[in-house]
Amino acid sequence: MNSETKNNTHFNRFIAVSRAEGISFLLLVFIAMPLKYAAGMPLMVKYVGWAHGLLFMAYIAQMLYVAYLLKWDVLKIIYGFIAAFLPFGPFVFERSLKNK
Repeated sequence: MNSETKNNTHFNRFIAVSRAEGISFLLLVFIAMPLKYAAGMPLMVKYVGWAHGLLFMAYIAQMLYVAYLLKWDVLKIIYGFIAAFLPFGPFVFERSLKNK
């Protein structure tokens, strides 16, 4: 496997993890949290929050590995990190990566 194929494989894996993390964050913020506070269903936050936490850690690990492989500058890494804290952030970050 040449380095370009390896980089594309890892980049595509990062995109998949990024999408999963973004979806889990949206589920947590827009479904689980309202269910907890409006309907008294705290277990939704427990399970969705747990899954989101794992996906967040996977996102950060994958992003740092891809940043190392593709030699991203520090500013791009910071943008990727900040994107993980914003609703829809990972999707916007992914689009910015694909546009360049």
